Amino acid sequence: MMPGAEVILVGMGATLCIDLWASFLARVFGVRSLNYCLLGRWVLHMREGRVVHASIAASAPKPYECPVGWTAHYSIGIGLAMAFVMLARDGWLERPVLLPALAYGVATVVVPFLTMQPAFGLGIAGSKTPSPWKARLKSVMTHSVFGIGLWVSALLLSRVR
Repeated sequence: MMPGAEVILVGMGATLCIDLWASFLARVFGVRSLNYCLLGRWVLHMREGRVVHASIAASAPKPYECPVGWTAHYSIGIGLAMAFVMLARDGWLERPVLLPALAYGVATVVVPFLTMQPAFGLGIAGSKTPSPWKARLKSVMTHSVFGIGLWVSALLLSRVR
């Protein structure tokens, strides 16, 4: 298998781990996750030059925002996985190690803290949400799951090889 295809699979697997985690939180604890349709709405509004919203939920809906949002969600996961593999030591895909992947996953929380959340009208690091520290903790946990997902996906892939 080509290394690029492996990284794509690892990114998709790590992103799937986020989705499984979100499903678990919703079913067991009633914790809602990001609606990826709103991510699609944001992406589609960018085509018109609008990046920052007072409230992305109150912004005009766009056709196809749900498939665009889900595609963006997985594309972001793949892109972050590619960046990690480029930063990781040589051979990480063949011999995945948890700690670097987990640390990277946690570090990636700066992306939504400084881009998506402010652009969605939620403030930097969710500062405008009803419970900012809960929102931050949830984001850190989700990105930790992404890091663990990188490791688990690479580990499974290395066993299949």
